[in-house]
Amino acid sequence: MADRKLLNIELGRMTVDEYRTSPESGIVVVLDNIRSAHNVGSAFRSCDSFKVDKIYLCGICAVPPSPEIHKSAIGAEFSVEWEHYDETMDAVARLKSEGYCVVSVEQTEHSVSLEGFSASPDRKYAFIFGNEVSGVAQDVVDASDFALEIPQYGTKHSLNVSVSVGIILWAAHRRSSVSQG
Repeated sequence: MADRKLLNIELGRMTVDEYRTSPESGIVVVLDNIRSAHNVGSAFRSCDSFKVDKIYLCGICAVPPSPEIHKSAIGAEFSVEWEHYDETMDAVARLKSEGYCVVSVEQTEHSVSLEGFSASPDRKYAFIFGNEVSGVAQDVVDASDFALEIPQYGTKHSLNVSVSVGIILWAAHRRSSVSQG
């Protein structure tokens, strides 16, 4: 027997005002020189879905208002706070000074596999996602507390940045619903 799809009004989602005044999640996203405004918009949409506190748009990232961002974000650029930094390292320095655990989502010599990562409910996290071609800048990786890698099993060595954002945020939010042992 097939289930009836729920209507949007049955989903019980927050309003933009409720989103902005709700308790913080302790998670922020940093986009390091993302070229595509559509990827930026998609990141906004995923950040809204997982109740991210803020997005830091760094370097060449497009910023709202933008028709391309809006097309992918479908309005999430109005709910998720954002700030632009010319240099990603300036955003990293600020987040470290505010007590965030800074995590580059990148493949490195000693990266932690997402399968072995459990976000602590007592920590604040800043997840950094890099450029579609060159990834997270090396100086940003060097300044991070650690690198987190999404396991992949096919022939390609990377995922689209907007897909990576969704995977990492889902995993980070499991801390509130799964025992961390």
